[in-house]
Amino acid sequence: MTKLFIKTNRTLSAVLSKYKYSTAAKSIALVDIKGKEFVSDDYTNITPKIISYLGKNLHMQKNNPLSIVRQRIVNYFYSSFTQRGAPAFSIYDNLSPIVTTKQNFDDLLIPSNHPSRAKSDCYYINRGNLLRAHMTAHQSELLRSGLDNFLMIGDVYRRDEIDSTHFPVFHQVDGVRSQRKEELFPGQPDLEIFEPNYDKKNPHTFVNSIKDPMKQSCHTLEATKLMETQLKTHLISLTQVLFGESIKYRWVEEYFPFTHPSWELEIFYDNKWMEILGCGIVRNEILVNAGPTNSIAYAFGLGLERLAMALYKIPDIRLMWSTDSGFLTQFQNIDLNESVTYKPVSSYPQCINDMSFWLPENLTIDTFVSNDFYDLVRDIGGDIIEQVRLKDKFVHPKTKKHSLCYSIVYRHLERTLTQAEVNEVHKVIEKAVVDTFGVAMR
Repeated sequence: MTKLFIKTNRTLSAVLSKYKYSTAAKSIALVDIKGKEFVSDDYTNITPKIISYLGKNLHMQKNNPLSIVRQRIVNYFYSSFTQRGAPAFSIYDNLSPIVTTKQNFDDLLIPSNHPSRAKSDCYYINRGNLLRAHMTAHQSELLRSGLDNFLMIGDVYRRDEIDSTHFPVFHQVDGVRSQRKEELFPGQPDLEIFEPNYDKKNPHTFVNSIKDPMKQSCHTLEATKLMETQLKTHLISLTQVLFGESIKYRWVEEYFPFTHPSWELEIFYDNKWMEILGCGIVRNEILVNAGPTNSIAYAFGLGLERLAMALYKIPDIRLMWSTDSGFLTQFQNIDLNESVTYKPVSSYPQCINDMSFWLPENLTIDTFVSNDFYDLVRDIGGDIIEQVRLKDKFVHPKTKKHSLCYSIVYRHLERTLTQAEVNEVHKVIEKAVVDTFGVAMR
């Protein structure tokens, strides 16, 4: 499918004249991703538009605010953790976003019925492969290679709604820090990481429990509390480096399948509490399965877009993908710790078109997957799609037919769209929706 984020020397109508939407793609046996072929199956839902984002690596592009925030985080860990004068943390920021379901889910103890595995949440290449939904997908392979302390940085992919703060691609920094007994309790031989009934020689035989909200059953309370203190101290210090010493914060207890206990850190920003990271003590089963049997570890994950938008007052997540010099020059050659407030280059008007349709008999307003609709709209409209929202749902009292109405907000980031151009794109989307979902336009 053709990308419709058009520069001023091209018109939408010129692109649309070449655009041929067909549902025949569903029967294609192979999926080509950057020259590598995968066999498709009933789980395949990755789209050409999403594939086009692979390899962009915004977190590594000079003058992009995501790269600036990434470097500030890396600098903090380099300066805060050293071994014999060298940084203790290894940085991995060019890992392939194509991972297996084992890496993304099984290695992290995510249950087979967990909602995060759903096709409506992830971009599947096939049943065995997908675009990583979090950087933690690489945690076990790095632990298996013998690493103790590392940061994983890159692009992650999740199907989601469309608005100014959500995009199907965003960037994360995930980290792991593990310690053995002599590192955690230096000079204190009487203190232990593991409870006496934990068999360190045969760790796979120990059934680890997370019923106790304070700790995992294999860990001593002393080890868990010390790791918790270290974790929270380091992440609060990082937050203060980014947002200033006076930033208000609070910890909220949370649940993640791969850590226990787990927390989220929130900051008071723009007169409301905003979550900026999740963290916790790594489940011991993950460590044992990856190799380390004598360590305890903590892990954390931060979203670069959320941090950059807050730090630099960037109002629309799509701007991170802009190549407009008016945007990028605002972050050019600045001091990493400089306070920068984004200034809009110009404000282009929105065009809003509604789309109403009757669902076929095999679908209802409760079973229709909005993320499927959002992906189709984005695949055709590209980056001129600013927002899609469900405006109305209706069940006809006599026919019992189900109807949905979505508002699609169009806005170009670099020029003014005409209503005629938008109407042309809207018609192509309508046809694609009819062909794909079997709906009838109202």
